[in-house]
Amino acid sequence: MSITATAENQPLQSLDEVEDFYKERYPEPMTPPQKKPTVGTDPDKKVEEFRNYEADARPTVREFYRLNHTHQTYDFALAKRKEYLGLDRRQMGIWEAAEYLNQLVDDSDPDTDLSQLQHLLQTAEHLRADGQPRWMVLTGFVHDLGKILCLWGEPQWAVVGDTFPTGCAYSPKIVFPKFFEANPDSRDPRFNTKNGVYEEGCGLDAVNLSWGHDEYIYNVCKDYLPIEGLYMLRYHSFYPWHREGEYGHLLNDQDRTHLKAVQAFNPYDLYTKSHAKPDAVALRPYYEDLIAEYFPAKVRW
Repeated sequence: MSITATAENQPLQSLDEVEDFYKERYPEPMTPPQKKPTVGTDPDKKVEEFRNYEADARPTVREFYRLNHTHQTYDFALAKRKEYLGLDRRQMGIWEAAEYLNQLVDDSDPDTDLSQLQHLLQTAEHLRADGQPRWMVLTGFVHDLGKILCLWGEPQWAVVGDTFPTGCAYSPKIVFPKFFEANPDSRDPRFNTKNGVYEEGCGLDAVNLSWGHDEYIYNVCKDYLPIEGLYMLRYHSFYPWHREGEYGHLLNDQDRTHLKAVQAFNPYDLYTKSHAKPDAVALRPYYEDLIAEYFPAKVRW
């Protein structure tokens, strides 16, 4: 049985459309990470000389972010944490969860027929080919497993897309910032200051980010992977931080230290997908051995 996207609550034609948008907005992998030029770095460059990625985005991506920015409130994100982070829905092994995720099929996507498992293997295999540590290869394999939230009735705008802090002023560098005008938090004085409900330097662990698969898979894995891998899982969609350099006033020393890990992971997240199909049957023994090195046979979801 496959679960397919529906027009009513999942407007993207494919889960990959958001990542395709990121590839256009951030077109080259950067190792080591570099700051991209902005209007403020060149006083002689006019605003209209910069490509307007938002205007060029597919209508489905624009609609996705309209829904995301309208409905991802501070209270919504808190409620979803309460709903899911008890991890009481089922128990599965990691490979079993990847096969379970294969129920999520984008039948309307004309560009690829790769399964979700094969997408995970592409990321992990590129990390392995580059000689990255075993824990990082495993992080690449599990990083999108939180998308099983789509199988449990969550709309795509509450599962994928870039994440951002709720409970404080929105950065103008979040994609499609104008759509926040429809978010009720934008009219709540508690949430409209730079710090909002937070203390300066409180650390990202204390910040209620918009809900999505990052926070979910982080909580599933937080007892098993090194801290660098956990930062990769929890913040790989937090583009306003790791690619735009925003929200520095909320960071603590630990966040600043592990920003480099998130930035190192980002190119593998975005730029490793291709039409070549990894052989899941042949690769399974390697990954089952790798999984057993870090995870128990069953994990709470």
